[in-house]
Amino acid sequence: MSHLHLVVAYWGDPALLDLTMRSVLAQTDPRWRVTVIDDGYPDPAAQQTWGEHTDERISYQRNDVNLGVAGNFEKARQVAVADEDADLVAFLGSDDLLHPTYVANAWRVHEQHPDVDIVQLGVRVIDEAGEPADGLTERIKRALMPRGAGQHVLGGETLATSLLRGNWLYWPSLVFRREALGRVAFRADLPTILDLALVLDLVSGGSRLVVDPAVCFSYRRHAQSASSQGLHTGDRFDEDRRFFAESAGRMDAHGWPRAARAARRRWVSRLHALTLAPAALRLRSGDQLRAVARHALRR
Repeated sequence: MSHLHLVVAYWGDPALLDLTMRSVLAQTDPRWRVTVIDDGYPDPAAQQTWGEHTDERISYQRNDVNLGVAGNFEKARQVAVADEDADLVAFLGSDDLLHPTYVANAWRVHEQHPDVDIVQLGVRVIDEAGEPADGLTERIKRALMPRGAGQHVLGGETLATSLLRGNWLYWPSLVFRREALGRVAFRADLPTILDLALVLDLVSGGSRLVVDPAVCFSYRRHAQSASSQGLHTGDRFDEDRRFFAESAGRMDAHGWPRAARAARRRWVSRLHALTLAPAALRLRSGDQLRAVARHALRR
């Protein structure tokens, strides 16, 4: 039977992984498999709980050496692509939650749009305690997302321009056609934005995306993660600028001038940098202030 292969590139709190995996087991539609790829997390609890689970749809692998974020995601992609019985693939975070209808909705949208390679399912954002969260990032994403009732199918220059203006996707909730993932790879040199880079590679190759509004996924936004974003170094900003500069060149070569302009302007990326200035001021970090200013003001 064809299935949706859920691949978890795991590194983190075993208790949160347990919640994620229990949400998988609670699916109303049985057409799924899940593989946990443990990147050598020191706590063995996950391996003890999921390494020998009785449900045959659950697989667990532990890397012999730590591959890092990009390396483990690329391994996850390769594992999913090698699964010839999987029509669909999703890369779950090890702290997010599937609602019971997630798999059913993924199949419903796929059957409605069998030639669309990427599905963005409806998302609710939660905090560490599982309570609804609606910070600045979520408000910006809502402003950037396609508006209007019902589904939206996007592709080509329109989609590339929209995503280069500001990434409104919720990566762990995305569902991909396995066949499409065989045409791309995660970039090892872009560990912090490897998700957007892969999606844009697909879009540049002709893939389309459908947005479905039915909420069936809870994306966990950690305050710790948000605060760590406020401590970005110049290296992170350098990566962003390099990615957008490369994207502008690629869009020009592709004959997509609007997408190229969006990449060069990178307004949302610049505005995000400015939101980090107060944290740098509080820390009295001249280096971080200079990094913020350089990223926000440089063309």
